[in-house]
Amino acid sequence: MSNTKKISTRDGFGKAIVELGQQDSNIVVVDIDIGKSCKTVDFRKTLPEQYINVGIAEQNGAGVAAGLATCGKIPFVVTYAAFGSMRICEMIRQQICYPKLNVKIACSHGGLTPANDGASHQCIEDMGILRTLPNMTVIMPADYSSAMALVKAAAAYKGPVYLRFTRDAVPVVYDEAEEFEIGRAKLLREGKDVAIIANGDTVCLAVEAAKHLSELGISARVLDMHTIKPLDVQAVNDCIKDTGRIITVEDHNILNGLGSAVADIVAESGKAVLRRIGVQDQFGQSAPYERLLEMNGITVENIVAQAQQLLNK
Repeated sequence: MSNTKKISTRDGFGKAIVELGQQDSNIVVVDIDIGKSCKTVDFRKTLPEQYINVGIAEQNGAGVAAGLATCGKIPFVVTYAAFGSMRICEMIRQQICYPKLNVKIACSHGGLTPANDGASHQCIEDMGILRTLPNMTVIMPADYSSAMALVKAAAAYKGPVYLRFTRDAVPVVYDEAEEFEIGRAKLLREGKDVAIIANGDTVCLAVEAAKHLSELGISARVLDMHTIKPLDVQAVNDCIKDTGRIITVEDHNILNGLGSAVADIVAESGKAVLRRIGVQDQFGQSAPYERLLEMNGITVENIVAQAQQLLNK
């Protein structure tokens, strides 16, 4: 997909949050002092009265956001995924999820896309951690356009939401006019032999793999499961019924992420086989993004190979 236009999903967030803030003065950005990286600079310049920088104090940021939410504001806590999911996990649980406050945690640098920043900034655990918290909704957009749409959907949604964005540029999958619904998967390609369920920066790989499989005479359904909590259970059950073979693809630890969420449904049905492609329960390294994906088998070639293996069985 080298000729495909690429742009990071954090850029989609940056544009969407300005539009939201201009439309609604209750939208507030609680910045953890990394606005340049998380794309809130334009929001600060355009809407300074709706912008709060708490400094490098993630836990305080969560508390400030919780307080704002009790006053009718719609705060977006903005930081890196590693900090927004782990450093403030207890505060999210106690101060935001338990009282079910209308706070959004918007995080850049999700998954392996921080690449050369190394393991400390590559967050492969976040969606798994936060999807276990009651009342939390967990979303990862696939591209720039879906990021814009899902940020707006999150702002309209009542309750805690975790939004995960990429640092690196990823291929554009959708037109800007595409509509998205939280908790409902997007069907990108129909197929009857195998289903590929992906989210975030791996959706483009799933689409490309389906094209290669088609050339081999294999019909592959592709779903963008942008929301892993609440999971679109009906979409998964349809894949079980129609194909009986499912591959999940994610830029996240295969433990407790998208693959695990889908595996729960597959196991309960007892009617399908599943392969999980993702980070192989290991930390990343300082290396180019594509190399890190290859080290974990998150590639078009591996998706195709797994599909062929499932069909041979």
